[in-house]
Amino acid sequence: MEAFIGQGMITFFDRFKTDLDCLEYLAEVKKKKVYTCCKCGHDKFTVRKKNFATDCNRCHHIESPTAGTMFHKVKFGLKKAFSIIFEMSATTKSMSTRQMAKRYEVSYSTAWLFMHKVRNSMKSSELNSMSGTVIVDEFVFGSKEDLKQGRSTDSKKKKIVAAVELSDAGGIRRVYFQTIGDYSSKSLETIFEKHISTAANVQIDKWSGYKPLKKKYNITQIKSDKGNTFFEINTIVHQVKAWLRSTFSWMHKEHIQKYLNEFSYRINRSISKQNIFDNLINKMANAKPLNYKDIIISS
Repeated sequence: MEAFIGQGMITFFDRFKTDLDCLEYLAEVKKKKVYTCCKCGHDKFTVRKKNFATDCNRCHHIESPTAGTMFHKVKFGLKKAFSIIFEMSATTKSMSTRQMAKRYEVSYSTAWLFMHKVRNSMKSSELNSMSGTVIVDEFVFGSKEDLKQGRSTDSKKKKIVAAVELSDAGGIRRVYFQTIGDYSSKSLETIFEKHISTAANVQIDKWSGYKPLKKKYNITQIKSDKGNTFFEINTIVHQVKAWLRSTFSWMHKEHIQKYLNEFSYRINRSISKQNIFDNLINKMANAKPLNYKDIIISS
């Protein structure tokens, strides 16, 4: 079976007409992994034609294509699950939980839980650090507060640091975000450790919190000129703020990182958007199942 390629809704629904179509696609994805029976450890199996489940040739343990994946115990149907994943990956902005629940006729709590499972799979592997020219800056997100300017330590707004990797032509190649509790060098270093190579040429403003990081990273501090210096990262910050405000009426502070991961996932795959749905299905098929408690704990 060929991998799904495309961003068109009609093409998508022509390919995945039924739950069985989705189950077959998931079974093909799982075939890429070396099979080992979870009961007896045998490595030979037979595929049942009716539901594409694997039947161990030794102990005859039956395993559904959804077993051991993010699709484990999905009770509202794989067609709806695949459709939600397509909306969250192949489209430009996705949509809120309430909108998704109405579109696919599921409860709000069901849509909320599954969408967070998808966002969990959108998290970066942190294996490919940014190199070349990288711009780093912080920003806040939230409602307007009186007499709160700059890097106010007592602000209730969500504090976020962003990193943008530029291409050789000066365009945006990748972007990552990290929520922080304050503007100290210890907090700011988190995004460096997760996403930025020590060999990268990092450009930042004159904030003193970055100075201790110069011991490990190649950092150049430049006067921000009221934000005019770093055009690329200011553009990305404007886009992510606009997306959060226009799509979500409210977000719990414990989950803001997941929404930022979702935004980054789409931006970082904008060049290969034709394959983004298949990429996400593969990630979810190779991830362990999550329940509500897992989602809360991982926040």
